[in-house]
Amino acid sequence: MSADGSQTHVIFTKKDELLEVAQDEKKRKSFLAKVKRPAEYLINWGVKSSLWMYAWGLACCAIEMMAFGAARWDSDRYGIIARGTPRQADLMIVNGPITYMMAPRVKRLFNQMPQPRYVIAMGECAINGGPFWDSYSIVKGADKIIPVDVYIPGCPVNPEALLDGIIKLQDKILKGELAS
Repeated sequence: MSADGSQTHVIFTKKDELLEVAQDEKKRKSFLAKVKRPAEYLINWGVKSSLWMYAWGLACCAIEMMAFGAARWDSDRYGIIARGTPRQADLMIVNGPITYMMAPRVKRLFNQMPQPRYVIAMGECAINGGPFWDSYSIVKGADKIIPVDVYIPGCPVNPEALLDGIIKLQDKILKGELAS
């Protein structure tokens, strides 16, 4: 306890313990894991709290995504800012059917995004082709073209479901479950 009554945390009680940790490989790895984890958590917290969403749409789900950015759901509260260019965004929301003609462009837009980048497949069309699943011109899911982190089912997906999907993505980022 310190003078003001709060507890202070002591990493080492003796100088010899620091030397012992430096000499013993098992203890050194344990110590480095304890030191690295808070820094990693802090970085992940910063990334999850400042997702910049690439604002583009392929079909009707794009209207629901626009409503998500409006005053009622207010995506800015969650640190999600819409950007008009993929070079400034780290979150791509695929929202609509992807045609085979559009697929190379979606892949190019994804490749233009800086690392780390995340993808949400929003709606049945983006997940598996939706009502167009048997069409010759529709890709059977965004995951055939780019890696998808979170799937949000529905047709059309309402803004509440999109918010829930983004919160799930933020939880995955914070826990470090996604590979950058």
